[in-house]
Amino acid sequence: MDIIEAGFPAASRGDWESVNAVAREVQGPIICGLARCVRDDIEQVASALKDAARHRIHVFLATSAIHRQFKLKMAQEEIIRLAVEGVKIAREHCEDVEFSPEDASRTELDFLAQVVEAVIDAGATTINIPDTVGYTVPDEFGEVFRYLRQHVRGIDKVTLSVHCHDDLGMAVANSLTAVVAGARQIECTINGIGERAGNCSLEEVVMAIATRAHSSICARACRPRASTRPAGWYRTSRAYRFRATRPWWARMPLRTSRAFISTACCKIALPTKSCARRRRSAAQ
Repeated sequence: MDIIEAGFPAASRGDWESVNAVAREVQGPIICGLARCVRDDIEQVASALKDAARHRIHVFLATSAIHRQFKLKMAQEEIIRLAVEGVKIAREHCEDVEFSPEDASRTELDFLAQVVEAVIDAGATTINIPDTVGYTVPDEFGEVFRYLRQHVRGIDKVTLSVHCHDDLGMAVANSLTAVVAGARQIECTINGIGERAGNCSLEEVVMAIATRAHSSICARACRPRASTRPAGWYRTSRAYRFRATRPWWARMPLRTSRAFISTACCKIALPTKSCARRRRSAAQ
C-alpha cells in the first residue's frame, strides 16, 4: 500500500488524534490527511502529520453546479480562487499536495478542466477525480478522464487519481475504467467501508487486477506487487469484518437506507463564524 489517508483532522479532536497516531506509528506508506480549502483545516492536517516520515495534504472543494448553487453559493471564479488558495496554503506545509474537485463526475467538463489546470499551476502534485455521490457509470466516467488528459495543460506532470462511491453498485467498475483512461491511483477502502453505500472495495480491486493480469487494466496500471497479493488482503478483510459494528450487508448499494443520503461533515459548506462558535461550544 503506497498511501494511507488516515482521516479528516479538523472534523473533531478524536479525528486529529487518530491521524496523529497513524502518522507516529505507521512506517512505510505516505500518511495523508484530508482538509477543505480552509487555512484552519489545512493547518490542523499539517500539525497532525508532523511526525510522519512521509506525508501528504489532500484538499478538496466542490465544483459541480448543484454544489456551487445550493451548498457553497459561489460563482465559478470564486471556486477557482479558493481552490488555488487552498493548494498554495497546503504547499506551505508540504510538497506532496493532492486536490479533489468534489462531485467532479457531475461538473461541467470545461469548468472542471479550468479548475484542474489552475490547481496544477498552483502546485498540486496529485489530481483526484471523485464520483462523490455514486452517480456516474463507467462509460461516461472514462470520458471525464480522457477529456482532462486532452484539455488540461500540465496534466502529464501530475498523478491522476480516482475516488468512487458505491450507491449504484459501480464503484469498482468505475475505478477500473478510470485506470484504463489514465488514472494511476485508486482510492479504496477495506471491505468498501465508507459513507452511505460505501466506497470502492480494496479487495475487489486487488482481485480484478490479479485475475485479469493480461487485460487492458493491467496494461495501463502497474504490475501487481507483493502488497497486492490476494491472500494477505483476504485475511485483512476477514479481520475487519469480525470487528465491524455494522454488518456488511448494511451498506449494500441501493438496498441500504443510507444510499444517496449524505451526512459526512466534509459535505457541509465552508465554515461561517456562527458554525465556528457552535463547534467551540460543542467542544466545551
